[in-house]
Amino acid sequence: MGVQGIGARALRKEDKRFITGKGRYTDDMTLPRMTYAAFVRSPHAHAKVKGIDASAALDMPGVEAVLTGEQLVGDGVGNLICGWMIHSKDGTPMKMGAWRALEPETVRFAGQAVAVVIAETQAQARDAADAVVVDYEELPAVVDPIAAMADGAPQLHPEAPGNLIYDWEIGDEAAANAAFASAAHVTRLVVSNNRLVPNPMEPRAALADYDTAEEHFTLYTTSQNPHVARLVLSAFYNIAPEHKLRVIAPDVGGGFGSKIYIYPEEMVCLWASKRVGRPVKWVCDRTEAFLTDAHGRDHRTEAELALDANHKVTGFRVRTVANLGAYMSLFSSSVPTYLYATLLSGQYDIPAIHCNVKTVYTNTTPVDAYRGAGRPEATYLVERIMETAAREVGLSPAEFRRRNFIRTFPHQTPVIMCYDAGDYDATLDAALKAIDYDGFPARKAEAASRGKLRGIGLSCYIEACGIAPSAAVGSLGAGVGLWESAEVRVNPVGTIEVLTGAHSHGQGHETTFAQLISERFGVDTEAVSIVHGDTDKVQFGMGTYGSRSGAVGMSAVVKALDKVEAKAKKIAAHLMEAAEGDIVFEGGELKVAGTDKSMPFFQVALAAYTAHNLPAGMEPGLKEGAFYDPTNFTFPAGTYVCEVEIDPDTGKTEIVNFVAADDFGKIINPMIVEGQVHGGLTQGIGQALLENASYSDSGQLLTGSFMDYAMPRADDVPSYTLMTTETICPGNPLGMKGCGEAGAIGSPPAVMNAITDAIGTNDLSMPATPEKVWLAIQASRMPVAAE
Repeated sequence: MGVQGIGARALRKEDKRFITGKGRYTDDMTLPRMTYAAFVRSPHAHAKVKGIDASAALDMPGVEAVLTGEQLVGDGVGNLICGWMIHSKDGTPMKMGAWRALEPETVRFAGQAVAVVIAETQAQARDAADAVVVDYEELPAVVDPIAAMADGAPQLHPEAPGNLIYDWEIGDEAAANAAFASAAHVTRLVVSNNRLVPNPMEPRAALADYDTAEEHFTLYTTSQNPHVARLVLSAFYNIAPEHKLRVIAPDVGGGFGSKIYIYPEEMVCLWASKRVGRPVKWVCDRTEAFLTDAHGRDHRTEAELALDANHKVTGFRVRTVANLGAYMSLFSSSVPTYLYATLLSGQYDIPAIHCNVKTVYTNTTPVDAYRGAGRPEATYLVERIMETAAREVGLSPAEFRRRNFIRTFPHQTPVIMCYDAGDYDATLDAALKAIDYDGFPARKAEAASRGKLRGIGLSCYIEACGIAPSAAVGSLGAGVGLWESAEVRVNPVGTIEVLTGAHSHGQGHETTFAQLISERFGVDTEAVSIVHGDTDKVQFGMGTYGSRSGAVGMSAVVKALDKVEAKAKKIAAHLMEAAEGDIVFEGGELKVAGTDKSMPFFQVALAAYTAHNLPAGMEPGLKEGAFYDPTNFTFPAGTYVCEVEIDPDTGKTEIVNFVAADDFGKIINPMIVEGQVHGGLTQGIGQALLENASYSDSGQLLTGSFMDYAMPRADDVPSYTLMTTETICPGNPLGMKGCGEAGAIGSPPAVMNAITDAIGTNDLSMPATPEKVWLAIQASRMPVAAE
């Protein structure tokens, strides 16, 4: 591949093995004497477990064991936890209900596991699981979060009266109220952020092996953060001491947040492996994934925006109810609080904001972070109400936003975040020019001549990435630090290994991290290998989520590279009899500035290991490690413009043009960034037009397969027009901001603003299916009855 540094559109190194079927996923792993697990899952959303009869299953061929929740609890395996403590506004801690990996007493969502069958083959295990007889006493269920708080609603956990987990607030309520008291105009909006199922390409899987001789566990798993998995499994779930547990996350086929967490199945496989004395593998099928993977979003919000006579926003009041499902997942508490409400200022200079959030238990699958995690929910609310306000006061939505942009940095918002850098006019201008915003009225008229409705919608998003610093998030309740680690090993012949605590599950780290090394040391990217995903190889790390791999993970690599370079310069200076300050790195060589003296990098590396002639007191070798804890979040931002055409007779929406102008700071590989944006836009459009996890009143998931849950296909999305502007992030050594979630954050409101513009009514919720759009059109055309 050659030397391909920062900014090069390098082809992804890892794609060769992926497109030729040579990737190694958890389900590809086999071990001697391996058995298979199949879970017995509740068909009820809420029920007492009165008894389990496994006799028929135990008599079936190949069955090794049938294990239950009583045995698991008896062996001291701990309950699943939520790792971010949130306190209600009255100071009381959140109400965390007990969640056991196998439930021995009361199931609280359809699909919750009550037992596990271990057998010689997967088919035998599944057949035997069907033969396990469970005596349930069905209980009333509640799936709507508003109804769950009502008097007389079914109660899920005794720890949470009224099913209320916490009642939290942020901002200055008095200042916000004062802004509304003097407002010239108030815009009000009620929105729902629909529940989503993540659906990564590779379903979850686990392969656990207990070594009786070493009293040591190994877990192969589909994880975005294997080190955190090991930490939680050892420190909180009592599986094994950290030094007796190895967690390996090999190639992982997508995550989108759903593979951050520790799930019951991983815990059970580890425990079962020790119980039966053999390796245990479980591979999730797609039905199980729909039922048990952590879902995303699911907010109900009432909001008010106060404007002065000059159409400047003076205040923002928000009241949100968030459905967290039957249990609190690992990071669920942070999503509707510090990952959501802290972004309610958007790109706008809003003097006063107050937000109240109530989170609620319901008899549905637990909800946690999904691509964007709180920021899509915040952006959707802010950009829908900004568009609505512009329409109400008769201003162009672009002009209304421009009038309220933040222009001076750093900017302290009323909701914790301090934005470090940005140029929101630049992305707005770029997007409007690319879509020919001024020419839209003519296109609308032309569409009308064909009997079509045409609309255009904007979304000016901002997000917080690289969640940090550790001291700050710790003060807000996070149970872990959010730094990252790296180790750079230069081998004697000059090849380089980079060990990173970040994890790649589709982001292209093996390419972009190699480009960083290539840029720094002038080596061929093929001479660089990236090691990740194995707790026995990488000392520690916090994994990949929240667009942190570049801004945090690569920054740790840069710190390690600084140390490697410093030592290499000392060696080179010594060997060339020059002053250390005169040594420069250029084109893969260490040179003495102003002379013709030079040494190739590989010769310096070899000298470090032969150690025949090193500076006095220097240790041999060329290997350095570093930890990096960011000083602030990073704040990617941008403007998305969507143009749609709607058939009023069918309600069918066609996206005819979509422009995305993003500011990601410094970009390592533009091609990989474009791929990330493409994927995010498609997921966001899926939420806006198609996707919705729907439950019956009794708690049955009605959209539990791809027959019922509509995923976006190629003909649902347009050819995107992408562009970037650049303001350098001052908070990390590379000036990076993050790009992985932007598309999913900014696109849903752009689509919905375009549709509501086209049909002339704001009374429309996601997903905007043809039926809902058609009904909204009909309702808007009905004559208003006289009072």
